[in-house]
Amino acid sequence: MAPNFDLRDKVIAITGGSGGIGLATAMLLLGEGAKVSIADVSAEALADAKKVLLSANADAELIAEVVDVRKAEQVNAWIEKTVKEFGKLDGACNLAGVDGDHSVIPKTINIERVEDLQDEEWQFVIDVNLHGVMYCMRAELRNMNAKGSMVNASSIAGIMGFPKNAAYTASKHAVIGLSRAAAKEVGDREIRVNCISPGIIDTPMHRASLKTRDENPMPPRWQIARKGQAEEVAALIAWLLCDSSSYITGSVQVIDGGWTC
Repeated sequence: MAPNFDLRDKVIAITGGSGGIGLATAMLLLGEGAKVSIADVSAEALADAKKVLLSANADAELIAEVVDVRKAEQVNAWIEKTVKEFGKLDGACNLAGVDGDHSVIPKTINIERVEDLQDEEWQFVIDVNLHGVMYCMRAELRNMNAKGSMVNASSIAGIMGFPKNAAYTASKHAVIGLSRAAAKEVGDREIRVNCISPGIIDTPMHRASLKTRDENPMPPRWQIARKGQAEEVAALIAWLLCDSSSYITGSVQVIDGGWTC
C-alpha cells in the first residue's frame, strides 16, 4: 500500500526541481495533491520536467521558474511569484546543488586535494550549495505559513569527510549548521526545519560526477548493497513535509543504505 502523506492543497517550493531527487519529489507531491513551484537553473531541463510532471498529473497546479540560486534577487522573485499565484507557502525543499562537472565552469571541479584547490572552483560550489540554500531559506521563511516545514539537502558528506571533495563536503556540513540554527529561530511559529543526508543515489548528478573521476571516490560500504533511488528520498522528504512528522525539527535524516552506521 502506498503511503498517504496528506499534502492536499499545500503549497511547496522546490529547488533543483528539473531532475533527480527534485523531480521525483515534485512528482510525488503533485500526486498527493500539493501545489508545487519548481525552480532550476536550466531552462531546457525545466521545460522537460514540466512536460513530464503535467503528463502524469494533468490537473496539477504547477509553477516552473528559471532560477539561479546564487542570485538572491532571482530567488526572491520566484518565491514572491509562488505566493502571489498560490496565495501562500506551506513548505520548501531546497535541493539544488552541484558536484563534479558543471556547465557554468567549463572544466572539472571539486576533485582536487585542498592544497590544489583553485579559488573559483571552491567559490562556485560554496555559492550554489551554501549561499544558494541560505538565499532560498531566507526568502521562504519570510513568506512561510505557521506550522510550515522546510527540508534542506545535505549529504553523508555533511557528516563525514571525503578526500578530493573538500568544497562539497564543507558546503554540506554548513547546510546542517544553517538548518539547525534556523530550526531554533522559527520554532515559535511552529515551522520545522530538517535536513536529509543521502548516500549514493542513482541520479544524473551522481552519474556525471563519476565520469569526472579517475577512480570511484566512494567504494561501496553500505549494508543494503545497491544505490538508492530518487523516489526513496522523495518519500522521506514528503514525510518530513507532512503532519506525520510534526514533532521533528532540527534533525538530520540519513538515507544511505547503512553507509554511515
